[in-house]
Amino acid sequence: MAARAISSATISFGLIAIPVKLYTSAVSTSAIRFNQLHAKCGGRLKQQYLCPKDDVVVERDDIVKGYEFAKGQYVMFSPEEIKALEEKSTQAIEIAEFVPAEQIERLYLEKVYYLGPDKGGARPYQLLAAALQRSGRAALGQYAARGKQYLVMIRPLEDGLVMEQLRYQDEVRPFADIPVEEADVKEPELELAMQLIEQSTNDAFEPAKYEDQVRARMLAAIEQKIAGEEIAIADEDEAETRVIDMMEALKASLEAKGVDTQSRKPAKKAGASKKKVAKKKTGS
Repeated sequence: MAARAISSATISFGLIAIPVKLYTSAVSTSAIRFNQLHAKCGGRLKQQYLCPKDDVVVERDDIVKGYEFAKGQYVMFSPEEIKALEEKSTQAIEIAEFVPAEQIERLYLEKVYYLGPDKGGARPYQLLAAALQRSGRAALGQYAARGKQYLVMIRPLEDGLVMEQLRYQDEVRPFADIPVEEADVKEPELELAMQLIEQSTNDAFEPAKYEDQVRARMLAAIEQKIAGEEIAIADEDEAETRVIDMMEALKASLEAKGVDTQSRKPAKKAGASKKKVAKKKTGS
């Protein structure tokens, strides 16, 4: 089934204009969504907005947006005022610079869209894709749509292009904000950890190997409900809290993969071997 475009845009590549279509990279139909129902009669609930100050239900036409600049204090904006502040949706993707794609941390990534050539855009589209592929770089720019201005990266993928919507700098929390306690890493533990990594290493990413088991369980339960069957709910096991010996845990992990940790010889210390050599020379 052919993908359906969700929008169109124009990439500015120097003085070359490349008309493109945007496609979602994710399959939204795979998500399981539940509606809120009245437990008594099963009727679907409707959302209402209640003003706690006047204790009345507020209709949509009487709702305005406000920004809280201090605790409990707001400045209000009308829909017309907000619309005047929004970015004009030109659907233009303005390329500003080209950078090595690997230089952009993945934590900046927010969404991914496939780009396909629009009518009359096949040749410049393929030109940009080939140029990015050969240069090993990605295009950084901004995209104006839906009243907002997005930071985007365009990079080659297979025989075409993808557009990755990125977060702005002030939208990304610095890792320095995360408390990380220092701890010593012992060499024998590190060696076992490296061995464990080697036992589970794959040279390629194979997404087909992985399945969302929670989604599969939910779909099975939904089918049971439709068929009028009851769902058996298992008792939750209490999490066992215990102190883990790092070395023993690493050895057990390797043994579970069929690695004999008992026959593994410890690494010789460089200083000890030098002493033995010195003794032999002295005795000769």
